[in-house]
Amino acid sequence: MNTFIDLSGKVALVTGAGQGMGVGIAMRLAKQGATVLVNDYFPERAEATVAKIREMGLQASALPFDVTNYDQVKAAAAQVGQVDILVNNAGNMGSETIRLKKFLQTTPAEWSAYVGVNLYGVMNCAHVFAPGMCERGWGRIITVSSDAGRVGLSLGVAVYGAAKSGVLGLTRHLAHEFGPKGVTVNALTLGTMNNGGDISPEVMEASLRTVPMRVLGAPEDVGAAAAFLASPDAKWITGQVLAVNGGGLSIGG
Repeated sequence: MNTFIDLSGKVALVTGAGQGMGVGIAMRLAKQGATVLVNDYFPERAEATVAKIREMGLQASALPFDVTNYDQVKAAAAQVGQVDILVNNAGNMGSETIRLKKFLQTTPAEWSAYVGVNLYGVMNCAHVFAPGMCERGWGRIITVSSDAGRVGLSLGVAVYGAAKSGVLGLTRHLAHEFGPKGVTVNALTLGTMNNGGDISPEVMEASLRTVPMRVLGAPEDVGAAAAFLASPDAKWITGQVLAVNGGGLSIGG
């Protein structure tokens, strides 16, 4: 365990932690001593992450539920009790059929695929888990957003970007509401990331040109940022948006 960040005795819930960035966040928080509740819509994915964490001799349990379903979120909260750290990582860019579509090519029926998880999912979890943090006088809420929510892009992610912008505004408002209770609320905006999937040489080359560090972000990078914001050392940091993007912005800016 990195003693600089000691999360021993804390319970952390990471949504959408069955793959991608969520795995990196969950594993890092566990390494810092937290007991991690691994959420995912698909139980088998949550269990797979839990297995990886337990292989390291660390503490984790699977907590599958749909973040867009308020009743399921409430039921999960009743099941686990105390949650000290909430990382709103669950998100999507819609289904494969509506990804990278210019706004005027989308239909209202498609918008909920973006807004449901990326905005309402965050609102549901914050609404359910924040009261306990406020009552105990300590808590951390960290939401994973995107550079698409911070700047305009020509990629065809307008609706996704709007939802990701929404959680940044929510972060700032909740920081004011929860701050007097000892609860910090911050967000991370991610740039071009390597989720471990196949990336063509052409896409890789184009992506790297936009990043001053000349490497794509990894789950471990997001986990490190989340761990710091969750730590006691970040007690006077709230309402902030930390860009985790290697100094660049997503392609198409």
